[in-house]
Parts: sequence; structure tokens; C-alpha cells
Amino acid sequence: MPMTGFVLAALAETMKKGTSFGAPCLLENVLAEMVISAVPSIEMVRFVNSGTEACMGVLRLARAFTGKQKFIKFEGCYHGHANSFLVKAGSGVATLGLPDSPGVPKSATSDTLTAPYNDLAAVEKLFEANKGEIAAIILEPVVGNSGFITPKPEFIDGIRRITKDNGALLIFDEVMTGFRLAYGGAQEYFGITPDLTTLGKIIGGGLPVGAYGGRRDIMEMVAPAGPMYQAGTLSGNPLAMTAGIHTLKRLRQPGTYEYLDKITKELTNGILEAGKKTGHAMCGGYISGMFGFFFTEGPVYDFSDAKKSDTEKFGKFFRGMLEEGVYFAPSQFEAGFTSLAHTPQDIQFTIAAAEKVLSRI
Repeated sequence: MPMTGFVLAALAETMKKGTSFGAPCLLENVLAEMVISAVPSIEMVRFVNSGTEACMGVLRLARAFTGKQKFIKFEGCYHGHANSFLVKAGSGVATLGLPDSPGVPKSATSDTLTAPYNDLAAVEKLFEANKGEIAAIILEPVVGNSGFITPKPEFIDGIRRITKDNGALLIFDEVMTGFRLAYGGAQEYFGITPDLTTLGKIIGGGLPVGAYGGRRDIMEMVAPAGPMYQAGTLSGNPLAMTAGIHTLKRLRQPGTYEYLDKITKELTNGILEAGKKTGHAMCGGYISGMFGFFFTEGPVYDFSDAKKSDTEKFGKFFRGMLEEGVYFAPSQFEAGFTSLAHTPQDIQFTIAAAEKVLSRI
């Protein structure tokens, strides 16, 4: 039975007992234990309903724990649509060319500091200029919302050192990278343990879900154990928990990430080679089940580099691929993902379609 079949069958059984209880259920404990055993930084976890909600909760928690208000995010990184994060954000904000969003008051972003991704010197300057005021750094350990951008070898190590030296928390937003780069996420892949982590999407097997977790001493600030309040009637609902449990069971089977790495490598290299054969300036890369490419010579280290891409050409490529039966994300500033459902035949079909489209744009 395909993976989706296992998940759907389990959901059908769960639905017979109820779709939402507005109270804790045993399934939350089961999935929580799986997440805690998988993700190096997570000793306690709180389920929510989306990645946006997870990032909202984790920022409130970081401020409550440190007693500080300011935080640093990176240009082009997207952490959901909460007011505090809609400053130099990526994803749809980048695609539409919106520097901020109407409706966000200045007071909501006054404590949001930004730096270019992969720029340690800029981060150090922010800490120097805001001594004792910065609660946390939040980042996508591999950027997926400015396109696919990997950290320089020294970058995440440096961020970890800077936060420790300044009494700030390090938050990995692994809504995209969690359970994709490795079973333990980007933190397992890079060998860097943050203080707090946000998760989403994949831990619900396609159902609405999110989570934040981290060190026990920090998480014990969250109500009812501590004074920082956050709750949600639908959080940890039995359907999302069931789908998540069965998805993670499949992902932890031997060979999962080796297979994802193999097909993603073939896909990425195939598309870049097609670009080279047809005379297009392109660059890109991949890690496990996550990949991306830009219509620019590169290299791309941050959002400023990503914006040098030929977005008009990407639009032609996207529409051409649709005509060939392949649906990429409709933005130059979005990473792509492979899955266990993709076959080697799917990969070869996509590469052939890409070469066909690139030869005519």
C-alpha cells in the first residue's frame, strides 16, 4: 500500500472516534514522543495548528524566558504571517514585491532587527548596537522562502557562538527543513543544536499542524507549567496526530533519506545540465528532499543575490512546465521538495520536460 494509503486508512479509523475533542488525547503523547526522540533540541514539545502559529508561540516564549524584547531575523526568510515577522520577509511577500504588509502597525515590528543571511559581521553589529536587548535569533537553517539557499560552513556555527556569548536563544525554524533534510531535521544534518525549534507541515502528514519545542527549562515557561500563555482548541487534534504518527513511522524506515537524496540529486543536476545545454545562466543545489535553482549565474548566498535572478524567465519556465504536465512552485523565491511518492520515471520525465521548455524560452 502507498504511504498515502496507510495515512488515509488510519485517519478513517480515527474519525470514527471523533474529529476534535478540545482536550488532550493519547495520540498527542505518541506523536510528541516520536518528535522528541527524533529532533536533537526538543526535550518538550507543544502542538499548534500551523507553522505561523508555531513561530508566534516560540517568539513569545523566547521573550518570556529571556526578559528581552528584540529579536533578529534574516532578510528573505519567512516565518509566517504574524505581524512581527513581516519585515523583509520571503515567500509570497518576495514574489509580490511587498517590503512589508499593509495593516501591520510600526509598533508591531519596532523590535524586529534584520540582517542579510550568511552575514555574521552584520549579526555581530546588531548585538553590539543593542547590548542586552536581544532575546533570540530565528532563522531557516536552510532558506526555502527566497529560493533554496544553504548556509556557509561557518555561518550556523557562528550564530550558535554569538547567541551563547550574548545570552540570547537560537531558534531554528524547521517548518520546511524538519524531517526533510534528515529524520532529525537540519540540526541533525549540520550537527548544530538550537535552543528552540519550530515544525509544521510534515509532522501532520498533510493535515493542518505545527509545533514548537526545545530545552525543558525553556519549555516549562509555557502554561500550564509556567506563566507564558498559549493554547488552541484544535491543537493536537486526533486527525492531525494520527496522520503525523503514520508519516513519521514511514520516514524512519531504513533507506528513506538515501532514496530522497538520490532522486533529488538526479533532478537538480538534470535541470541545471538542461539549462547549460540550452544556454541559460542558472545555479542551484539540493540537500536530501529539498532543492532549488535560480536563473542567474550565482552563487546565491542571500536574498540580495536571489533578487538578481531573471524572474521573467522563471515565469516563462513555470508556465512552460505546466504545459508539459509538471507543476513547480509558481515563484523563483520558493524551494522545491521531492517525496517518496516520486519515482525515478517522474524524475526523468521532469528533466526531459525542462530541457524541452528551456530550449524554447
